[in-house]
Amino acid sequence: MTLRVFLAGRVALEADGRVVDEGSLPGLQGRVVLALLAAEREQPLAREELAEELWAGRLPPAWDPALRAVISKVRGALAGVGLDRDALSGAFGVYRLRLPPETWLDLEAAAGALHRAETLARAGQVDQACGWALAARAIGARPLLPGAQGPRVARRRARLRDVHLRSLELLAHVWVRRGEPGLAVADAEEALRLEPFRESTYRTLMRAHAAAGNRAEALRVYQRCRDLLAEELGVDPSQETEGLYLGILRSA
Repeated sequence: MTLRVFLAGRVALEADGRVVDEGSLPGLQGRVVLALLAAEREQPLAREELAEELWAGRLPPAWDPALRAVISKVRGALAGVGLDRDALSGAFGVYRLRLPPETWLDLEAAAGALHRAETLARAGQVDQACGWALAARAIGARPLLPGAQGPRVARRRARLRDVHLRSLELLAHVWVRRGEPGLAVADAEEALRLEPFRESTYRTLMRAHAAAGNRAEALRVYQRCRDLLAEELGVDPSQETEGLYLGILRSA
C-alpha cells in the first residue's frame, strides 16, 4: 500500500484510491493528533505531550478520557485507508503511529525537495533546481493546522515557514540565472514579506531589478534595506550588501 499523508493545508490521507479527508476527523483536535503522530512517527509521544498540544496548558479535569476519545476517532479514520487498529497504539502512557515504510508525507517531501534544489543550485544546475524549488514552495506556502497553539505544532509550523522562505529566495536566484527577472522580483518580494530583515533576499531583489535593466529600483531596494536595519536594529547593511550596491551604482 502506498500511503500519502497531507498535513499542510487541508489534512487528508490517500491510499490506493481511498481518501480520508479532514472532515472524517474529530475537528481541530483530531487533525492535531494525526499530524503530530504522523510527523513524529519515529518516536512515541506521551499522552501528556498530546494533551498539551490539544489544550495548550489549560487541561480540562477529564482530559485523559477526552484524549482517548480523540484517539479512538482518529483510529477509525485511519481504517478508511486500510490501516488496522494496531497502527495507532497506546500503551504505558504513550501513543505511536506506525505507517507503511514507503509512506509519503508532505512536510518531509517539502524539506527534501528544498534540500535537493539547493544542492542542484550550488552545482549550477538551475533548471533542475527550479522544479524542486517549485515543489517545496507549493507545500511550504500552505497553512499548517491553523488555530492550533501547542509547542510542537508551533515548531513544525516554523520549520514549514522556513522551507517556504528558503524556496522563495532560491527561486528568485534561479529566475535571475534563467533570465526571468520579473519572476525573481515577485518571489523575492514575497520572501521579504515573510522575513523583512533577511539581507540576502534584499541582495537577490537588487540583482533581479538590475538584471531587468531597472538600476534605479535596485538602488531603492538597497535604501529600503538600509533604512529598515537602521530604524529597527540600529545597524548598517553588511559589506556584501554594500558592495553590491556600489557595484550597481557604478554600472551606469
